[in-house]
Amino acid sequence: MNTIESTLTEWADAERRSDAGRTAELLTEDFLGVGPVGFQLSKDAWLQRLSDGQLHYDALVLDEVTIREHPGSAMVVARLDVRGTARGNPLPTTRSSFHLVRIGDDWRIAGIQHSFIAGAPGSPVPAPRKQRPPTSR
Repeated sequence: MNTIESTLTEWADAERRSDAGRTAELLTEDFLGVGPVGFQLSKDAWLQRLSDGQLHYDALVLDEVTIREHPGSAMVVARLDVRGTARGNPLPTTRSSFHLVRIGDDWRIAGIQHSFIAGAPGSPVPAPRKQRPPTSR
């Protein structure tokens, strides 16, 4: 029996190591991953990106984690701080949503969606401009 927290920790460790075998055990068979620009990856495609040598992590940390648990499922939102490259391009820091489901006594990841954070490292979206207070006349 695992917890939501331990499942996420194991996923982050396996992803960082590009361990497709361990990652496969943590994902549901119908897993769907959505990238920050909207592409979709099946479980097989997600695992392939870990094993084809095109993805390299120097660092990967889940931060600012919030968990909303419901009977048999959970929604987790976290900041995914990464350093590394995918196909030679720098990986962005993202706000990531994880959908977990309970299968038997264990939690598995059914879906992940990454979204750019404006102004974060690797994001093509600039930080919002700060509003200046109105001047009095």
